[in-house]
Amino acid sequence: MLRNQLKSKLHQARITDGNVDYEGSISIPEDLMQLVDLWPGEVVLVASRDTGARLQTYVFPAPSGSGAIVMNGPAARLIHRGDRVTIMAFGMSEKPIKAKRALLNERNEVLKVEQGVGMATLPPEPLTLF
Repeated sequence: MLRNQLKSKLHQARITDGNVDYEGSISIPEDLMQLVDLWPGEVVLVASRDTGARLQTYVFPAPSGSGAIVMNGPAARLIHRGDRVTIMAFGMSEKPIKAKRALLNERNEVLKVEQGVGMATLPPEPLTLF
């Protein structure tokens, strides 16, 4: 049986700009794309830590080293400049996939690179929501 699994993840990326008039996609620097094995045109799920918005779009290459992660098209109305996001791509396989994951800082510089899905961590005290 084929299973849909996480294969690529950019965590805590900061959206540097938005362009509602562009035809759509998310621009990601080519060096970051290569780091986590994303292809131009590949479908990604983008989840905003700040707004809770989640959307599907495709990857459009930005210049390597630019740090520019730009929401394009109508998606720029849901996820805004300054938002911290997680960008994920998935793959189908009968065997486990070792996801390539990168944690970014507020300038979209790489802080840490790991493989696999990682381990859940719990806060030291229970989170109070209400």
